[in-house]
Parts: sequence; structure tokens; C-alpha cells
Amino acid sequence: MPQKTCVFTSAALNYIPKVRLLFNSLRELHPEIELHLALSDLLPEDVDLSNEPFDEVHPLSTLNIPDVKGWAFCHNIVELSTAIKPFLLQKLLEREDVGRVLYFDPDMVLFSRVDDLLDALDNANVILTPHQVEPETRLRAVIDNEICSLKHGVYNLGFVGVSATDEGMRFAEWWKQRIYYFCRVDIPHGLFTDQRWIDLVPAFFSNVAIIRSPRHNVAPWNLTTREITGNFNDGFEVNGEPLGFYHFTGFDSGAHRIMAAVNGQSGSQAGVLIDWYANVTEHLASDSLTQKRWAYGAYSNGEKIQPLHRLIYRERVDLQRAFADPFDASNDGFHGWIQGQAKLEYPGVDGGPLGESLLQLKQQLTAGFTLNHPESLQWRRISRLAGDAISSPRHVGRYAKRAWEILKQEGLSGIKRRLA
Repeated sequence: MPQKTCVFTSAALNYIPKVRLLFNSLRELHPEIELHLALSDLLPEDVDLSNEPFDEVHPLSTLNIPDVKGWAFCHNIVELSTAIKPFLLQKLLEREDVGRVLYFDPDMVLFSRVDDLLDALDNANVILTPHQVEPETRLRAVIDNEICSLKHGVYNLGFVGVSATDEGMRFAEWWKQRIYYFCRVDIPHGLFTDQRWIDLVPAFFSNVAIIRSPRHNVAPWNLTTREITGNFNDGFEVNGEPLGFYHFTGFDSGAHRIMAAVNGQSGSQAGVLIDWYANVTEHLASDSLTQKRWAYGAYSNGEKIQPLHRLIYRERVDLQRAFADPFDASNDGFHGWIQGQAKLEYPGVDGGPLGESLLQLKQQLTAGFTLNHPESLQWRRISRLAGDAISSPRHVGRYAKRAWEILKQEGLSGIKRRLA
């Protein structure tokens, strides 16, 4: 029996109208493919998704994410929508009747069948599409596009395909582990949500196929080398090949249209696609779903969660232990702590210039939400034993001297071994 192909995307409720565009194009061109939505949101009882063009919806709570409430609190909407991708990927790959899984960003639209991608995945464990497949010829374009890829990632994670092989499963598990701790926008530290990690994939995993066809993942960052011709009646082509899928990234902010104008070639039909998408999405804006507030964007009292609140919680494992549900706005919850103790420990948390403690939090690189990570649990034991030692004046000098000797000779790992 032939195994199924699954496609999924990831979005919050307010983005579902755009998901329809993507999935309707898939339904029309690939009716044989099963469609799934990873929902980075809660699914209220008053929202009916039964008539939407996807076969299955996977809310955040169904993705087997450890300590999901605390973990979700550490992410903004973009970070969370990308962070859940490997969890649904793994969930689908583990199904016995699934042979391959593809991910498309919700701001993409297919314009012709993508059998070449499916064929490539029959012979590879992972398939990726780079942001650029040809070198730029102008310095301005090198800065805008190639150097941008060096900062944000060589491969665009608006698309990825994974086969249900042992190596494909190994990739999904690795990606899931990395993204659980390190899915954030922190370019100075080499992180850009889920995307920068994929630069390592061709080195870490075997049989990774790089899709270099100009017809796929067309976007402003590669329009300098991709000429779009044709029309809606006869179809669009890219450098003479049928347009597979176009990525309308950064559309709502206006950045897409600006960069397309800068990078687009004279006579390119990219403007026709952009005008079409603008017209369609303008009509979608009247959909009531677009007005749905993101469930993880506010405390239980409706107050918006500030980025600094997420940062402090992410960096403090003691707060993660104390407040398993940081969304709780009661006085004895994390919100109460923010309104009181946080102002003493972190000057500037409630507005004004940031104090040194907050600046240090913003500048450091840590694994973030480590509530039940083995290393975090080990350090809790270290802290407890150290506290016991300090509470005994008779032993503190001897313990401190011995710890210093081990630290100099063996580093932190030596202390950890002796406390294990």
C-alpha cells in the first residue's frame, strides 16, 4: 500500500485566512496530499474549523511538548509558530502510513504541481531550498541578499521536506531538541528562530538534497536572479520553468513590495503576483478569525505580556519552578511577582532606562527554558549542597578550598562529577 504524503503549516488563529490560500492551492494541484495545521494557539469552543481546507488541526496542547505552558510563555508569536514545527513533523513521521512530510509557510501559494519535490524526497532524507542559488553581481544585492542569508540562514525554512526514514527521523529529533531551547531571534548570538540551525543539516545528516531549481521558493531575496514571466491565464514561469511556489514573506509590513521593487528585474511579472496577493488578502482581512487575539499574548487578566517579562522568565529557572503557569495573573503568580519583586531585581522592567541586571539578561546566551533538563536538575543539587555547606560555618572553609582546587584542575565538570 503506497504511503501517504502529508503537508503541514504552522499558524495562530488570526493567520488561518492566509492558510486557506496556501491549502486551497494545494487542494487544487495535489488533491492526493493530506493537509495538517499546527496551531500555535488555543482552539476556543466558539471557533469551528471543520469547513477549513485541512484534514487535521493540531493545537499546541496536542504536540507532546514538555511543560508546555511555561515553554510557550518564553516565545513571542513568531517564535512559537516556528518552534512547534519539528514537534508536528515528528508526530506525522511516526505514523505508520506516512512516507514523507513537507512543510510550507502559511504565506506561500503554489502555482503548479511540485512532483519534482516529491520525487526528490523519494531519494533523500531531507530536502532544503536555499535563499539564493546563484551569486549576486552587484554589491548592493550582496549586502541585501547574500549577507542577509549569512545572518538569517542559508536555507529558507519556509519550506522543508523530510522522508520517514531512520535518518529523517533522526533529523526531526535533533531539530526538535535544538528548537525547544534555542528558538529565538538573536542574530548577534547566531540564532534566528528555527532557521539558522538548518545550516548544519548537510554536515550532520546523510543524503540531504539541496533544491536549486529557480521555480521553488521564489521571494524578494532571489528576484535578482529569477525572471518571472507569464500570467494567470497561461501560467507563470521562472527562468523558463513553471513557477512552483511563491513566498509572500513580510507582506503585511510592506517590506515584501519594497524589496521586490529593489531586486525585481525589468519587465518581471512579480508585481502582478504581488498585486494579486494584496487584493486577495485585503478581502480576507474582513474574516472574523483575523481579529482573534493570540491566546499566549496576554496574562489571564487580559494584560499584554511584555517582551521583558518573557525574557526574565526564560532566563530564571527558579521562576520556572515557582510559576508553572506564568500566564496566571493572580497575586501569587508570576504576574504578581513582576508587579512587585521584579521591580527591585530588574530596574527598568516597568519602563524607563534598563538597569544593569536587565542589560545582562538581554546580552547573555543561555539555553533558556531548562526547567527539567538534566543539567538544570544537576545544578539544583549543586546549589542545595552548596547551601547546606554555607549554613555550617565549621565546614564552609574546607568545602570552599576543595571546590576551588577542583575548579582549577578540572573545571565545572569536575564539580558536577563529584556531586552526581
